[in-house]
Amino acid sequence: MKENVLLDFADSADDASVLDALEKSGFSDRLKTMGKGLGTILTQEFEEDGVNLSGGESQKIAIARVFHSNASLIVLDEPSSAFDPIAEYHLNHSILDLARSKTVIFISHRLSTTRIADRIYMLENGRIIEEGSHEELLALNGKYAEMWRAQAGQYGARHAS
Repeated sequence: MKENVLLDFADSADDASVLDALEKSGFSDRLKTMGKGLGTILTQEFEEDGVNLSGGESQKIAIARVFHSNASLIVLDEPSSAFDPIAEYHLNHSILDLARSKTVIFISHRLSTTRIADRIYMLENGRIIEEGSHEELLALNGKYAEMWRAQAGQYGARHAS
């Protein structure tokens, strides 16, 4: 597990920083159920007692890599596509905390994720068709607003902004 978060050998790496990254990604509760903790082998492909993760759990490990890294620019492509809405909410707020000192680019079709962005660029056929904050794009009442209403309707919301 530790090597998977680090994408490197784990011999001299600090456990505390890896555990912190896993906590921020929302994986710490699942980690507590693993008998070998950070020493858990991910996948049964190489070891019989390895652990196969769900899609959402795998995404949380990948996101833990982001939290552990020292990159100033982070690009996340559909970072919560396999998450339930509650896990997505927690991840978005963890990323907001991280983003205070970094540039984060979200690529997403889930507008609940784009809503938290400082600036949103809506693309269609490879071109920017709208740009602005969530509120500005809703006020434009264009394609973004149409998609927002369609997605918000799936959750029973009438007019959320």
